[in-house]
Amino acid sequence: MTFEDLKFEHDDMGEYAYHMYPNHYGVSIVRELYTYGGNKGLYELAVIKMTPDMKESELCYDTPITSGVLGHLTPADVTDIMKQVSELETAK
Repeated sequence: MTFEDLKFEHDDMGEYAYHMYPNHYGVSIVRELYTYGGNKGLYELAVIKMTPDMKESELCYDTPITSGVLGHLTPADVTDIMKQVSELETAK
């Protein structure tokens, strides 16, 4: 899975996409005027988690990848982080 495979939704504020992996982690990618780097056409990414016992995903701030939201990302940066998220050990 790469940035190019993402299916972005669009609204009045900007665009967003997300993808979940079998390890119960995923990514939420956003680009709008007020996101980190959005005014320069760059993307913001958050790691999300959704284990089988959860009804909806939540932001995840305790991975080796990041303890927050990552901003100012190019499509290549997003693809690199997506690969890292896909390789995390399965969330519990």
